[in-house]
Amino acid sequence: MTDKEMQMYGCDFQAFKESVKDSITYKLSGGVMVLAGLLSDAQELMALGDTETARLYLNRAKALMFEMRYTGTLTFLPKEGE
Repeated sequence: MTDKEMQMYGCDFQAFKESVKDSITYKLSGGVMVLAGLLSDAQELMALGDTETARLYLNRAKALMFEMRYTGTLTFLPKEGE
């Protein structure tokens, strides 16, 4: 993990993405629902005054959206056999 990743995401983004792929939300509902969850969590954090953690969640959501953009779909469900 780089310092840049820690500043932007608060974690190793590649490891985060792998944890998303292993999540029950992703497996049952796909990437869009994961994004909705991250955005909802960011809203709650802002309501509680934790804008720094909310910023990290928003950056994670944006990074996942870019992953979706490059696949050409609104999901990043694993390909068959992955």
